Amino acid sequence: MKLKTVLSFALLASFLLSCGNDKSEKTSDSTKEKESTAFNHNVEQFADIKILRYQIPGWEQLTLKEQKLVYYLTQAGLAGRDMMWDQNYRHNLKIRKALEHVYANYKGDKTTDNWSAFETYLKRVWFSNGIHHHYSNAKLKPEFSSDYLKQLLAETNTSLEGEAFDVIFNDADSKKVNQAKGVDNVALSAVNFYGPNVTNADVESFYKAMISPNPEKPLSYGLNSQLVKENGVLKERIYKSGGLYGSAIDEIVKWLELAKGVAENDAQGNALGLLIEYYKTGDLQTWDDYNVAWTAATDGNVDYINSFIEVYNDPLGYRGSYESIIQINDFDMSQKMKVLSDNAQWFEDNSPLMDAHKKKNVVGVTYKVVNVAGEAGDASPSTPIGVNLPNANWIRAAVGSKSVSLGNIIHAYNNAGSTGRLKEFVHDEEELKLEEEHGQLADKLHTALHEVIGHASGQLNPGVGETKETLKNYASTLEEGRADLVGLYYLYNSKLQELGLVKDWKTVGMAAYDGYIRNGLMTQLIRLNLGDDVEEAHMRNRQWVSAWAFEKGKADNVIEKVTRNGKTYFNINDYAKLRKIFGELLRETQRIKSEGDYAAVEALVEGYGVKVDQAIHAEVLERNKQFTSAPYSGFVNPVLVAEKNDAGEIIAIKVTQPETFPGQMLEYSKNYSFLPEVN
Repeated sequence: MKLKTVLSFALLASFLLSCGNDKSEKTSDSTKEKESTAFNHNVEQFADIKILRYQIPGWEQLTLKEQKLVYYLTQAGLAGRDMMWDQNYRHNLKIRKALEHVYANYKGDKTTDNWSAFETYLKRVWFSNGIHHHYSNAKLKPEFSSDYLKQLLAETNTSLEGEAFDVIFNDADSKKVNQAKGVDNVALSAVNFYGPNVTNADVESFYKAMISPNPEKPLSYGLNSQLVKENGVLKERIYKSGGLYGSAIDEIVKWLELAKGVAENDAQGNALGLLIEYYKTGDLQTWDDYNVAWTAATDGNVDYINSFIEVYNDPLGYRGSYESIIQINDFDMSQKMKVLSDNAQWFEDNSPLMDAHKKKNVVGVTYKVVNVAGEAGDASPSTPIGVNLPNANWIRAAVGSKSVSLGNIIHAYNNAGSTGRLKEFVHDEEELKLEEEHGQLADKLHTALHEVIGHASGQLNPGVGETKETLKNYASTLEEGRADLVGLYYLYNSKLQELGLVKDWKTVGMAAYDGYIRNGLMTQLIRLNLGDDVEEAHMRNRQWVSAWAFEKGKADNVIEKVTRNGKTYFNINDYAKLRKIFGELLRETQRIKSEGDYAAVEALVEGYGVKVDQAIHAEVLERNKQFTSAPYSGFVNPVLVAEKNDAGEIIAIKVTQPETFPGQMLEYSKNYSFLPEVN
């Protein structure tokens, strides 16, 4: 599960907290940290996107063997990049190849508005790993005509025909993931996890017939496959060596085998061996064996995420999107935050959950602050800021999980923006001061509590199936909201001060509550077009948590809606009562999850998380027009350059920075395109 950043850090301070592959942002809301060295985090800005750079602190402290491990894992991650593009939409790779060929070979007038619009469209496609917006899931709209594209194709001798050309301009496949109520979500989602004519009912019946060998350890059926109909019969096409995406997977395996050869210890090496075996066979039992081994492999300075993992892009929550994140430990910050892991049982015991829903033994929760060394697939260019894995409930209960906060990513966000938006949307100077003085710490703690305590908390009732089966298309947003609520409940609690994590728990908690409500009810709306419903799981959860709390506190005026000079603000009048409300909602969301109560989750999400107050939305968009900073941010990756001797042995690995976003994208397409069957 990922904690994703989406808004430029100008808003991140207000809503940092949500995982998973959310795959938002908040830094310019907070006071910038001073940098020890001059480093330009900003690369460029276009449309609603800002591209940043990040450094790799601690690289020079790694041994050459450890650097080799990072290098091999990074290469493995990039080798699978095209799988994410194809998973996102069946024509993405054809479209990308054609657009890149035009971009690299067009010799005509590049000063026109049409060419500028073409460049912007291509950059947006690169950023989203396809033709659908990385966050809203709506199809990107080009601001040039089909005739102009035909002209560019002709002048560069580029081929793009039929449906792959037409879909850029027509209304077909308009949503990558359609989570609307009362429709066939599979049939109306453009994501390439399902073949033509496959329906919600097909998917549910197909997997209902699958029974795990050990029902107490359910396999993740559907995680690594595409479900299609052949002659009317449903069939899985497995992602594996020799199967679907086999040529890219073979390249991943090649680099993983090199990584295994320089593993830091036996546990890490054994886990890599199981991941290799999983890629070769596609066997889901091997996937579980790997996750158990990977979770237990906590020693060493280097760790990684690689495979088909997060299920947010599947409207029914079965299929995993490809992603890779390579991590180096930040020892100082990890030690400071370890205290949360050590006290996980206290938080569980003192939560407002029903006793039957509390874990009696919270095991194996590890939390580290890490520095990213490379990302690919669903983690790039738009990256999470925190990750908690594995996702299987039974592994989390029996073995534990790994929670990480991506320290250098957060640092880059925090040092690449301004505070303008924050000043526009805070209620008063007191709220502004709280955010500027305590916002960054509040965000870090919420991230940690969300990942370490939130996702590890609670348990399913005996006999209740996995949430993707019971809560269906609402499973992801409920889980992210539930983890958010755990964090919110404990952020305004003296225990944090007792543990030495804060100097003044009240001010940090107040800053956290202000930011969450401000974002959930107002500022995140800058990411939507007027009239749109909320579709993305994390964005939904922030709205339904905030809207439910606002409504339940009305009688006591806990959160006050203030109108001043024609502008709307939300002011928290009673933080203690708001904490109690968050606790009540946490209790209810855990009950829904534990009991698999579909009717209740549908009422919660549809009633509070989908529809937008149109008057407030119009106002927010109007107030936001004054700011030029893009609402979304993402990253180019540092480039690891291996230097070799005459024998071909790596003798050093240097870190360099890409100069431009298009330059890195074209380099990736040149060096990491391993799907000839779709290219």
